[in-house]
Amino acid sequence: MTVVSFFDIHKSYGETIALAGVTFDVREGDVFGLLGPNGAGKTTLIRILLDIIRPNSGQVSLFGEALTKDHMDRVGYLPEERGLYVKQKVSAVMTYFGTLKGLSRREAKERTAQWLERIGLPEVAEWRVNRLSKGMSQKVQIAATLFTEPRLCLLDEPFSGLDPVNVRLVKDLIAERKRRGLTTILSTHQMNLVEEVCDSVAFIDRGLLREHGTVQEVRQRHSQPEVRVTVQSPLPELRGVTSRIKEGEKTWRISLADGVAPSELLKRIVAEDVAVERFETLLAPMEDVFLRIVKGRG
Repeated sequence: MTVVSFFDIHKSYGETIALAGVTFDVREGDVFGLLGPNGAGKTTLIRILLDIIRPNSGQVSLFGEALTKDHMDRVGYLPEERGLYVKQKVSAVMTYFGTLKGLSRREAKERTAQWLERIGLPEVAEWRVNRLSKGMSQKVQIAATLFTEPRLCLLDEPFSGLDPVNVRLVKDLIAERKRRGLTTILSTHQMNLVEEVCDSVAFIDRGLLREHGTVQEVRQRHSQPEVRVTVQSPLPELRGVTSRIKEGEKTWRISLADGVAPSELLKRIVAEDVAVERFETLLAPMEDVFLRIVKGRG
């Protein structure tokens, strides 16, 4: 099922074009990466989805229906900027956010305590928000976004300010949402984390949709024809190889000529009576994909 659908979205601010004909879908249960450089149009698209602003033209549907403000109770949003009331107590702020999303005050207080425990910060419940460190504040805000269990959640740079232990915590929380069939849209510049957690992605640049598909598909489309092979005996000269680089005692990185499939190269290696321990097709890392899309902008 499609949870979010953008169709031919156009948005301008005076003479400035923010979005120009953006069309893509987000499937239910996916972790979806909304990617692009600063000023690409991602924030405008998020604000349109949250019904904060309206497009000049185009259609947005949410949960299979035309977008309305009534849908917002089922949507959670973590903005990149801090959104906590700094002079209030942490428990009071989280409880208030819960009631805004339809929880009873009692249920919101119970979930606040449970989630503060879950993120390893039960001791901060009665602290004022301005006492929290940057990392603590980020974790509290993430908990305040997720503890209402929104069917769709938009997380803008959720890993900002977190150490590796807490990056792992947030990744686990996102993975749990996926296991429960809940949908998460993630906007981040940390491409290594996109590879780890996202199922599909859309690249926006200068208001245009530059790429869309599963992470695997997108990486394949932007990868050079390369393989890595580990063999037990010397590697002979092979047809269809443009270059090969030795990466270890028995491991080679091989670039293939156009039209030569990795499976064909493997057959040629085996035909030379070379014992193959490992053979893998190499995909471009998402950081390289990002750079190629931005540098190749029209």
